[in-house]
Amino acid sequence: MERDDLASPRPGLAGLLRSGLIAGLIALGAGEAAAHRPDARPQPAAAPPAALAELREALAKYRDPFVAVRDGYFSTVGCVVYPEGGMGIHFLNPGLIGPVIDPAKPQILLYEPDSEGRLELVGAEWFVPLATGVSERPSLLDQPFDGPMEGHEPLMPRELHHYDLHVWLFRDNPAGLFNAINPTVDCRYSPQRIMEGPPPIVAHR
Repeated sequence: MERDDLASPRPGLAGLLRSGLIAGLIALGAGEAAAHRPDARPQPAAAPPAALAELREALAKYRDPFVAVRDGYFSTVGCVVYPEGGMGIHFLNPGLIGPVIDPAKPQILLYEPDSEGRLELVGAEWFVPLATGVSERPSLLDQPFDGPMEGHEPLMPRELHHYDLHVWLFRDNPAGLFNAINPTVDCRYSPQRIMEGPPPIVAHR
């Protein structure tokens, strides 16, 4: 990975993309007091059922990962797990990265591989790097995003400070709808299983 674009603590977004953003998103996570710890997020109020239903309907077409690829999402290959559960394989759409959140256009789709090599859509993630110029903590479905946090080394540049929010639209999460880690997501069938740890929280500058 080229490191020329990583000298500054807030490099330009184009430089971050060139320096490994797509590969780095293999190791995504989220959290508040300690990013992506399963106990870091208090249980929020329930999201509006109608809004969740609309999101599921809008994103249901991505149960077919080939449809996701045709719409600009690309697999980051690795299947991310924590000791307490998993996140799965992240499919990233770089063209959707920006400071403004569109509920119908998550930057990342989350898939779980099965024993026969198929991918099951389990959730979505909205991802906002500070390098986009975002002015404040984003929110979705009345839920504040986790972060800002460092990028997830070794596959994401540490300098890629960002907010993110996981929403488990297609798989129940006993830890909570918006918890970054889902204890029911399993990467045992992935040949590219990546054990992650919580990235440090950083200041929004």
